[in-house]
Amino acid sequence: MNAAGRLGAYAAGLAVAFTGAFAAAGAVVPEGTVSAWMQSVDGPTDQHASDQHSGGQEDSPAPASSSGTARTGSPVRGVAMEQGGYLLQGISAPEAVGQAGELSFTITGRDGKPVTAFDTEHEKDLHLIVVRSDGAHYRHVHPVMDEAGRWALPWSWDAAGTYRIYADVVPSGTGGNLTLTRTVAVAGDFAPAASEVAATDGVDGFQLSLNGELSAGSASTLTVNVSRNGQPVTDLQPYLGAYGHLVALRSGDLAYLHVHPEGAEPVGNEVSGPAVEFATTAPTPGRYYLYFDFQVDGTVHSAGFALDTHGSSATSTGDSAADDGHSDH
Repeated sequence: MNAAGRLGAYAAGLAVAFTGAFAAAGAVVPEGTVSAWMQSVDGPTDQHASDQHSGGQEDSPAPASSSGTARTGSPVRGVAMEQGGYLLQGISAPEAVGQAGELSFTITGRDGKPVTAFDTEHEKDLHLIVVRSDGAHYRHVHPVMDEAGRWALPWSWDAAGTYRIYADVVPSGTGGNLTLTRTVAVAGDFAPAASEVAATDGVDGFQLSLNGELSAGSASTLTVNVSRNGQPVTDLQPYLGAYGHLVALRSGDLAYLHVHPEGAEPVGNEVSGPAVEFATTAPTPGRYYLYFDFQVDGTVHSAGFALDTHGSSATSTGDSAADDGHSDH
């Protein structure tokens, strides 16, 4: 079944730096929506106005420069470990490469107490994204919460460096998405991944290509094509209630966007592929890392790309995201 006939435009995550949505062929995002996407965040409200996610760096608010603002001049959203009185804290993780342990954390509410009630979204109560500061070693995982509100899962690090951790949740009763972020330093010899634009990736025997140009401040359409052994893949299976998931990070500050397709949800054993289209708007010029999660034969795979906005002369110290490290699970 062709993906273009199944997926409608769906902006998931009020993007701090990159706005996008899977869409049916020919769909576009009006340029006038960019300002609305970039409005500042006061936290969840009682109206679930949109399924949008934002995130960013814990150490400081968004800088008042081109890397921290949209082309409209509005501040980048959610670049903090706190949003609307909700706080990501108590992070514990192995300190060095190869050390087996546990990654754990707590989300506290406006009263300072651990939050234990969350709305299920895309079949999970929390989506955890972990990625190194250069864009390498991306993971999308789902920890388990205990009765005291502590989230945890077994963990070890494959490489040294500074990592960003994004907790993507909807606290019950708020109707609004939160993306809270912190950083974790991992001891060891750090070898930054090379920085280069990459519109193709190979992972686990699959070949993926990203076609189209990314424009700053205007809508553009990108298409992900999935093949294996030179043949188009037409059996993309539902994963977390959709045929594919996209995470985008802006190089430099790792501003965060999580994107899911909209439209009729997969029913039963329906499959899709090989092409998945989405409309995008990059609010600022520069480089963006994009990670595409998809499932075939019951196994989830992650592919990575890196694109500069069309006509951009921006440079980056980050990873192309096509390095093998992006697909760690």
